[in-house]
Amino acid sequence: MHFSELYQPITQQTSDKSKNIKLLICDIDGVFSDGRIYLGNQGEELKAFNTKDGFGIKALIASGVDVAVITGRHSEIVKQRMTSLNVKHIYQGQENKVAAYEELKATLGLEDAQIAYIGDDGPDIPVMKLVGFAVAVADAHPLVKQLADYTTMLPGGFGAVRELTDLLMLSQGKELITQGSST
Repeated sequence: MHFSELYQPITQQTSDKSKNIKLLICDIDGVFSDGRIYLGNQGEELKAFNTKDGFGIKALIASGVDVAVITGRHSEIVKQRMTSLNVKHIYQGQENKVAAYEELKATLGLEDAQIAYIGDDGPDIPVMKLVGFAVAVADAHPLVKQLADYTTMLPGGFGAVRELTDLLMLSQGKELITQGSST
């Protein structure tokens, strides 16, 4: 199965860059969620996550690719959701995402070319400039899209992460997992 049969055509350069990826780093707001934050009367914060994205993350981890999140906000909801998806590297409250990126890279012993990052807005740009494969969600800010090696056809919070995990797995010759535990 080819990625273009499921989503959209990709360039040879996109395919080549995605073959080397050993770590996927994701932003949260605007990538895993649609970017909206719901605040309750008691100050509680709610976010909606897409189960397709969750399934994609679990499948990617099962295929041998590490996953991390780096987000500027801090939320217990994010910790709970990412822990339930077996994401081991969770960086929250990161105003300087590059510092978290450099720590991850050193901890895992990876090179820039082995790392992908998916983002949607200005705070993601500094890391996107460093990684080997920079990805923007369909509804990302235009400056983020200009920088990206690949822009998803699906928007943040609506399957963009799953689209990327499918791209990475298919480019690396791994079979897509279409059934398994709940997400």
